[in-house]
This record gives sequence, structure tokens and C-alpha cells, in this order.
Amino acid sequence: MNKKQKITVYLSLAAVIGVFVYWIASGAEIFTKNKVLVEKTDEIFGTTYKEWQDKFVWGLDYTAVATLLIIIISGALIYLFKNRKEA
Repeated sequence: MNKKQKITVYLSLAAVIGVFVYWIASGAEIFTKNKVLVEKTDEIFGTTYKEWQDKFVWGLDYTAVATLLIIIISGALIYLFKNRKEA
């Protein structure tokens, strides 16, 4: 492997690790959610109730897609950066 290929491998590995760190930091949810269930308290009666709140939570499915795209792009770049011997 030449220098450009090694840089591509290291950058793609760092990107994949970054995607997984972001997934873990956002809660390590299996499925992507666009709403979460929040428990609220009624100020007048003091009762608690649950309500859906709009919030995006990154899931494992988006993590897998991002990882797959990184692998495909880095594979194409490694192929393009290979040493070509002239005949």
C-alpha cells in the first residue's frame, strides 16, 4: 500500500469509529426515533402523564448506512490510488 492508500484507510477507520461514538453518545438505540415519550407532571393536580415530544434519536440503522457508505467510498479511493505500472 502506498501513502495515499494508508491515509485513506486511517481516515475511513477514524470516520467509522466517529460514527459509532456518535451512536453511543446519542443513546445507543437500535432503531432511529423521531419522537420520544416524556413524562410530565400536571401543575394543578400533581398527576403525571406521558406525552410524545419531537426529538431525533440516531439509531443503529443510520449508523450501519453511514458505515457502509464510508466503506464503499474508501474502497473506491483505495482502488483509484493504487500504483499503476506502465507496460
